[in-house]
Amino acid sequence: MKLYRWSDIPEEQLNASTRRRYITADRVTIGRFELKAGGVVPSHAHENEQVTTVVSGALRFRFADGEVVVRAGEVLQIPSWAEHGVDILDDTVAIDVFCPVRSDWIAKTDDYFKS
Repeated sequence: MKLYRWSDIPEEQLNASTRRRYITADRVTIGRFELKAGGVVPSHAHENEQVTTVVSGALRFRFADGEVVVRAGEVLQIPSWAEHGVDILDDTVAIDVFCPVRSDWIAKTDDYFKS
């Protein structure tokens, strides 16, 4: 068992609108995102199943077959390899859980944020 505080975890500024902190356990990665309204997470896909909880704000997720707006208090499950992008509608705090771990985050090869 290990206790974490988000404020003790180093923050990464991924682009002008996206800041991230994350923890990786043996089989999952959990990330806390602070997102600025008007920003975009470019379309991407990954092997990891993703579960996103919007703590505050609102995000529009874009998929090949449509889009969905996720607001504070809502949770979205995204299957492995589902191509998706995100429009940041409001200043937002979101928590993402991924399985398996985000090895691309650890290796710093998740350069789609810079697109």
